[in-house]
Amino acid sequence: QVQLVESGGGSAEAGGSLTLSCAASGDTYRATYMGWFRQAPGQEREGVAVIGRSGGTAYANAVEGRFTISQDRAKKTLYLQMNNLKPEDSATYYCAATVVALSYQSFLRSRPNQIRYWGQGTQVTVSS
Repeated sequence: QVQLVESGGGSAEAGGSLTLSCAASGDTYRATYMGWFRQAPGQEREGVAVIGRSGGTAYANAVEGRFTISQDRAKKTLYLQMNNLKPEDSATYYCAATVVALSYQSFLRSRPNQIRYWGQGTQVTVSS
């Protein structure tokens, strides 16, 4: 089992920055990919960023160049640095982990029932 707990959400103005954290515990060695998804009211959950065991990363087109995913293996913590925020970035952000050997893009395109482990979510609100 893998447990994920997000923190760091909040409010920001357009153009501002926020950093999300995800503390992982349990059998984290089993995770092949970890990443972030987001879900706005009335919309489907969508993949935002993913990092693999090798440290490779991939991003959704909507956040490429503005968001950076990283991890501190010693602390078992995943991060999402969000810069140049836009109102359309407002959503609940979820940390996710899979133990299946997917590709980076497959992870980002996954439906909720295809990802094994989820955090509880943290709210991000960006005002214009």
